[in-house]
Amino acid sequence: MKPLPTTETVAVIGAGAMGSGIAQVAARAGHTVRLFDMNPEAIERGIASITRNLDFLVERGKLDAAEREATAARLVPTTRLEALADAGLIIEAIVEKLEVKQTLFAELERIAPQAILASNTSSLSITAIGSVLRAPERLAGLHFFNPADRMRLVEIVSGLATAPALAGQLFATAKAWGKDPVHTRSTPGFIVNRVARPFYAEGLKVLAEGAASPASLDAVMRDGAGFPMGPFELTDLIGHDVNYAVTASVFEANYGDDRFIPSLIQHELVLAGRLGRKRGQGFYAYGEGAQRPAPDYAEQAPRPAAVTLRGAPEIWAPLVARLEAAGVRVERAACPDGVAAHLAVGPVRLALTDGRTATRRSVDEGCDDLVLFDLVKDFATSDTLAAAVSDRASAPAWQAAAGTLQAAGFKLIQLDDVPGLLAMRTVAMLANEGADAVMVGVASPGDVDLAMQRGTNYPKGPLAWADEIGLARVATVLGHLLAHYGESRYRASPLLQRRQLAGRPLSQAAPRA
Repeated sequence: MKPLPTTETVAVIGAGAMGSGIAQVAARAGHTVRLFDMNPEAIERGIASITRNLDFLVERGKLDAAEREATAARLVPTTRLEALADAGLIIEAIVEKLEVKQTLFAELERIAPQAILASNTSSLSITAIGSVLRAPERLAGLHFFNPADRMRLVEIVSGLATAPALAGQLFATAKAWGKDPVHTRSTPGFIVNRVARPFYAEGLKVLAEGAASPASLDAVMRDGAGFPMGPFELTDLIGHDVNYAVTASVFEANYGDDRFIPSLIQHELVLAGRLGRKRGQGFYAYGEGAQRPAPDYAEQAPRPAAVTLRGAPEIWAPLVARLEAAGVRVERAACPDGVAAHLAVGPVRLALTDGRTATRRSVDEGCDDLVLFDLVKDFATSDTLAAAVSDRASAPAWQAAAGTLQAAGFKLIQLDDVPGLLAMRTVAMLANEGADAVMVGVASPGDVDLAMQRGTNYPKGPLAWADEIGLARVATVLGHLLAHYGESRYRASPLLQRRQLAGRPLSQAAPRA
């Protein structure tokens, strides 16, 4: 499928941050762009924002002065909707209200009968928006991410009536504009806003259980699991009103499925007007002189001279290598039947979490002095690690475990004994939601992983990450979370279960006969 020729005019409706960003992208790609807004001052602000962005690119050596001038010259402001009649593509980026968008597109269908119609909606149904059109096959979603000029991802959203050829042309156009497009069906949240919900939900749930401070939990996800930001600093940046509203919208659209249930903690922040950075207070304070609280790192504990590795560590084998590189003697021995691989420091066991609390597992495995550690992005290079000790453990157990993990070079954060700790349960839930999205035809496995890496800057695609962890391990974590909480949100996706049983990767499309 060929992209929209640059000889075709692109119209953008809405000169706010998103609309002006999209206009900049299209203009840089070589299109004449008509930027429409009913408010002339909004257009002036939008053009000024684009100009500043182009000047910045020139200063950084990423755009030459001649192209800067040519791009700026392609921008044509207008307050007349009729001026968009000759556009080949019209992109709407206005308020997220269904009735307003329906009214607009019905008018655009009349004014520009040959144009491709696209909505930048992040949450509304393309099928519903197009239901008022005589030719709904002309409408698709073209969902950019903020800031549109810098974020690579674009979701190409097909409603029930969207013509496949139109979606294909928009895909090719977004690619020609330097973006990474993905196809998705018009379902609540599309790909990113659906699959990302557990990132916020699990952090908020662990916080609600008093496992650690927001700063400590953010450090676990940022510096340990490798996400660009932790869940609390990210929701402060997004705005709690916005993040809560998206969660509530997806929850309602899925008929109250508790996988998407909103957080009472976040609701309280919204009620208090503590919306994050834009209001100067969220989980953190942002006023003049405000300082971010530091994570609560564990105090340095004595390092062991030797430890015993029992069983095959698999994904955490690099942790063992780090101990050996630090001069800790590692002896190897068989692992008792029914007990997972672990490090032994005298009577103390250290093991990777499997979704149970350390207390529950200490009972199941007959070892009171048990400490569990969390998942990280890379056990060879990550520098922060969360761990929790069984409530049945003796007083010295934590010191022995802490000294061992610190000897491997980790900054250690102690969590209260919550099941699955934080990174492991979050990654398992992200993979599970991604698997469900694939199963119901929202998107392909490759597009799910690409969307989460390009749209949210995740360190790994959640489906590929699940394959790396091992689908059996992911399913076990989810099963233990389900048993602990009794909440159906932790039910394993049928697709995850099938791929595990078949021994096939989750991140690849299923073979067809």
